[in-house]
Amino acid sequence: MKTWSDRYSAVVGFVVAVALLAQASSTVLPGLARQVDPSRMGAGVALVALAYAGYLALARAFGPVATSAADAAWLVLSPLPRRGVLRKTAAILLAVSLLGGLALAVGLLSALGVPDRLTLRLLTAAVLGMSATIGGMAAAVLAQASQAWDSWLLAAIISVVVLAVLAAVMGSGPWRPLLAAIAGAPAHVASAIAVASAVAAAVLARRAWTALERVPARRILAASTRAGHVTTATVLLDPGALTWIAEDEHWRRRGLRSRPWPPRLPGPLALAWSDWRRLARRPGRSALLLASAALPALAAHAGGGLTTAALVVVAAGALGAAAACTAGARRDGDDPSLVRLSGVGIRPALAARTLLPALVGGAWVSAALTGLVAVGALREGPWWLFGPAAAPALAAGALRMARRHPVDHSMPIIPLLGAAVPTGPVIWALTGADLAALGCAPAMLALSSQPPALGPYLVAQALSGAGMAAVFLLRRRVR
Repeated sequence: MKTWSDRYSAVVGFVVAVALLAQASSTVLPGLARQVDPSRMGAGVALVALAYAGYLALARAFGPVATSAADAAWLVLSPLPRRGVLRKTAAILLAVSLLGGLALAVGLLSALGVPDRLTLRLLTAAVLGMSATIGGMAAAVLAQASQAWDSWLLAAIISVVVLAVLAAVMGSGPWRPLLAAIAGAPAHVASAIAVASAVAAAVLARRAWTALERVPARRILAASTRAGHVTTATVLLDPGALTWIAEDEHWRRRGLRSRPWPPRLPGPLALAWSDWRRLARRPGRSALLLASAALPALAAHAGGGLTTAALVVVAAGALGAAAACTAGARRDGDDPSLVRLSGVGIRPALAARTLLPALVGGAWVSAALTGLVAVGALREGPWWLFGPAAAPALAAGALRMARRHPVDHSMPIIPLLGAAVPTGPVIWALTGADLAALGCAPAMLALSSQPPALGPYLVAQALSGAGMAAVFLLRRRVR
């Protein structure tokens, strides 16, 4: 039963959220009333579509109907009406959908621009965005209750991704006037579409509310357990555990055939072969990594050049691609006795495990820089060579990330610019990224300045990358 303190906390939280949204709106909204270059519309719409596809994929992956551990253990399995038990969960999903819809609306207006009637077009975009997110969340709830709806939701995610690809292609070809016509459509036409989408979202939301009674208890329990682990890992323990949760959830539902390892492999390479097999057994993840190399080009094209956001996407994507191939190193860090039982030293095993993240990270950087050259964000030149040159530094940073300790919440809090900064999460986040940043400094300097001659920067990057990897592997304590 709620007390007055609970209601007071809820009201204060709501007021603070409204104040933060109002401050953010006062900063963002004045910049929307502008015309957008038609050549940049396609990339912007593609980014918005990819964000919406990610929203649908997350909703499908997390359940989304989940509740607390106590409610999942007692109330869900009790004879109580299911919708009454899940009323709070439905309210949370609705709030998440509304906030996601507002963010989607701002992104859509940023991509298409506002040629006239800012207030009306802003309301129209907000209705469209919230209708899309509420409808998507309702479809995810229906997918949790029905396998047929799950297939429809998966088809919808694929369709949105295809739409993003088409928008990116249309923005740079003879279809460009079509995007300009959509952006400049009369306000009453957009309003009619928004009303129709709101009606469709309301119908889906009603069906989802009715379907709460039919969601199997086992799926609610599984989603509740997953959400509880994610919340605990994020707030209390170790955000790095989120990757283990996703990894274990993937392999738990699959049966694998046993295959012999390649013969005549040295001990360290034989130990590292599991990472290669894991990557080969997930072709969808490999295809997603390869496709994500186009994100820097989309960000640069939407922003009108190699902006800071595009550089951040390049850096984060390169390190993320390398870190996606370090599951074996994380296992070794969590349980060093397994490496000792294998008869392979920690340093040789770690050196063998650098090959795959170096290959994947370097290939991702080469593909991303090639895309930036293709859209005109970089001048012509052998930019793709920075991929192999930066590969050792990316591998060293990714392996250090894989072997870092959990967040130390006992570290002091530093007052900085009027705010309290906890040093534990900050140090955890910088561990690994610092090595990659230092090792890839020549490449980032070349990207920011775009010199006419890339030779000196390539040589400096090759030496810096190799030196960083050597320092990481040869230091006295490999951790």
